Amino acid sequence: MANLIDLKNNAPRPRHPEKQGRPDTPVMRKPDWIRVKAPTSPGYAATREIVKSKGLVTVCEEAGCPNIGECWDKKHATMMILGEICTRACSFCNVATGKPKPGVDEDEPRRVAEAVAEMGLTHVVITSVDRDDLEDGGAMHFVNTIRAIRSAAPGTTIEILTPDFLRKDGWENRVIDAKPDVFNHNLETVPRLYLSIRPGARYFHSLRLLQKVKDRDPSQFTKSGLMVGLGETKEEVMQVMDDMRSAGVDFITIGQYLQPTRKHAAIDRFVTPDEFKAYEEIARAKGFLMVSASPLTRSSHHAGEDFERLRAAREALLAPRA
Repeated sequence: MANLIDLKNNAPRPRHPEKQGRPDTPVMRKPDWIRVKAPTSPGYAATREIVKSKGLVTVCEEAGCPNIGECWDKKHATMMILGEICTRACSFCNVATGKPKPGVDEDEPRRVAEAVAEMGLTHVVITSVDRDDLEDGGAMHFVNTIRAIRSAAPGTTIEILTPDFLRKDGWENRVIDAKPDVFNHNLETVPRLYLSIRPGARYFHSLRLLQKVKDRDPSQFTKSGLMVGLGETKEEVMQVMDDMRSAGVDFITIGQYLQPTRKHAAIDRFVTPDEFKAYEEIARAKGFLMVSASPLTRSSHHAGEDFERLRAAREALLAPRA
């Protein structure tokens, strides 16, 4: 049965129209180790002003990241290109969904690059919504943004967190060939939960995308992330780790899923800090160059510091032994 949404009388468009007819899910009380302070620092305000003055969108705000206060205080903001409306309807995500305006903002790469230079970033993360409506899935917009940042801030290392480019006929190769320093694409959850958590995506397609990056350019670092607390088992998480390593993934992030609203997927449980520590030890034993596993870990949290550690880990691995 279709859900009719009343948009008369200038009512605001629902952020998640596809979720309006879903029953409310229970919201669990957060344990002490999850809670963070509201952002109020001068650094946070300065970053917010730069982002707003350039007319940019950040995933920090759109996805309701719990680390926004800490990151923006350090002038670390993850830019979200290709607009703020996603064509997918993942049940875990707080980014607005629907039909985006046709085309792309051709001036956006320039404004992103200016913001990167103005903030003096040594490392920047660029992500996007899914744009299944575009022939290339937004691939060339990523390429143009990378090129603009290289021109405006040549000393800045670039990490991209991309959509899966599902059914986009090789356009992802253009993004790989633009040579970002880190190519990140999140698997998000275990294969068994894809139908309910990430219904518009395909687990093995996402895995092949990560492998394609390594096959095409072995020098690029690859990165992928998982949320836990959605009902997965430890054995399933370990299998995903093995799949990532088979695809050559260098860096894995594992963080607690936090439910944006009662219309989103329910939290199955809060994974304890000790369990995250165990996941970290297992991942390192499986050969990942870099691991970040904690309740508040997110793909771009501490990305700059982690990139330096990642680069150092590779150098140590390749250094000749006495």
